[in-house]
Amino acid sequence: MKAGDGLSVVFAALADPTRREILARLANGEATVTELAEPFPISLPAISRHLKVLEHAGLISRSRSGQRRSSSLVAAPLKEATDWMERYRIFWEASFDRLDAHLRRVQQSRQPARTSDQEGNAQ
Repeated sequence: MKAGDGLSVVFAALADPTRREILARLANGEATVTELAEPFPISLPAISRHLKVLEHAGLISRSRSGQRRSSSLVAAPLKEATDWMERYRIFWEASFDRLDAHLRRVQQSRQPARTSDQEGNAQ
């Protein structure tokens, strides 16, 4: 697998709202498939398929203790995705700062200059 492929797999896993919701739930602690399925109007096998995608992306780990099979959040791939996006946040903030400065210059250039006669009438 190429270095960029891991990031692609993470973003593909995060593209689904159900999987994002599962990750949000797992941020509070480990849970079983049944516990994770509770808020969703989908079957346990469908939740299991979502968990397999998240596990393949490295976003969760699964363990078994007797009959109990639980899932836990693995945050490291999320940090990698956040680090990658951070470069673009910085880019967009700088772009918005330049746009803001440009708009202020345009607004200032459109304001009519006050003449000394207008200043005297304003007092």
